[in-house]
Amino acid sequence: MRNWILPEYISDVLPSEARQIEALRRKVLDLFACYGYEQVAPPLIEYVESLFTQDDSALDLKTFKLVDELTGRQMGLRADITPQVARIDAHILNRQGVARLCYAGSVVNTRPEGVLSTREPRQIGAEIYGCASVAADVEAIELMFESLSLAGLQSPRLDIGHIGLFHALADEAGLAGNRRAEVFAALQQKDLPTIRETTSGIAAQLQAALLLLPSFYGGSEVLVRARAELPDLLGISSALDSLDQLTAALKLRGIVVHFDLAELRSCYYHTGLVFAAYAHGFTNAVARGGRYDSVGEKFGRSRPATGFSMDLREFSSLPFPSLRSGVLAPAGDDVGLLAAIRLLRSAGEIVMVDLGVNASEVSVDRELKWTDGQWQVLPLSAANSD
Repeated sequence: MRNWILPEYISDVLPSEARQIEALRRKVLDLFACYGYEQVAPPLIEYVESLFTQDDSALDLKTFKLVDELTGRQMGLRADITPQVARIDAHILNRQGVARLCYAGSVVNTRPEGVLSTREPRQIGAEIYGCASVAADVEAIELMFESLSLAGLQSPRLDIGHIGLFHALADEAGLAGNRRAEVFAALQQKDLPTIRETTSGIAAQLQAALLLLPSFYGGSEVLVRARAELPDLLGISSALDSLDQLTAALKLRGIVVHFDLAELRSCYYHTGLVFAAYAHGFTNAVARGGRYDSVGEKFGRSRPATGFSMDLREFSSLPFPSLRSGVLAPAGDDVGLLAAIRLLRSAGEIVMVDLGVNASEVSVDRELKWTDGQWQVLPLSAANSD
């Protein structure tokens, strides 16, 4: 039996990748702190009732489940951290004003998001609770771009959509239940024949509008076209107004916006604005986010919310500074040796005690040696480098 074989789409994180992931995690969390975000750390496992914000069948399918032997209740391994943060904001912190919260941790999925994806992403994200204005969305997107810059991505492309357009048309057409879900899924895939089939029988103007949504892709001219070609519904004009405000604010920050008004792929609980960042060399979005104003309703306190998340493991293939070389120190209990090692480490040096180290397998270029009556750091001798 091959006990070392891991499950499909599950892999070990080896030293170089782990170092890169951890370094990026620290830098991004420090960035979040500079914006005033407070870190929370929800548990990896909870009762399943807490892991879903609504009746999210898609999120339910992605969640591993097991029985708690202490209570007999069903528990789940989290597949997304946002519902947990919503629970913390709504039920534990219970703040009246705006709350800026961030997190970093593993999630586990029953199935991968894509062919090259892992089932154990290292999710990191930031969320704003209690602010319904476009200013909160602007901050979330700005912070997302700053985070991607720390990861080494210089010019990601921002795609923006708004689920409110679909909901306005579906409400006006009376689409509900499974039929509404089928139309929504078809729009996600931009599958025009299925959209046409699943909307047969509704008003011709509304069917034509739903069929038009996938064609609204491009720059700011898309919003002009949408105003001219979509029905004059309050939900549609409200969504387009917020997109106009968002575009103007992001332009001032040097962020170029591309629109995809059929972009409904972000997550199951989003209620309005959705956005995703794409970059050359990546098959999937490198970060996703949006607005989820009813996310805390299940926990007894519905507050406006917006935010984004990304998978730190996605960036482990990017160029990253190599591990700086350290000092090889001899093993022993000599008081002077121990003091010298402590002094070097307190100065930020990497000091590796020689317990049988093969210098060719580790990154050391100097050694600590007793020379001229004192412990000194010298270039690594040929004998030790072999």
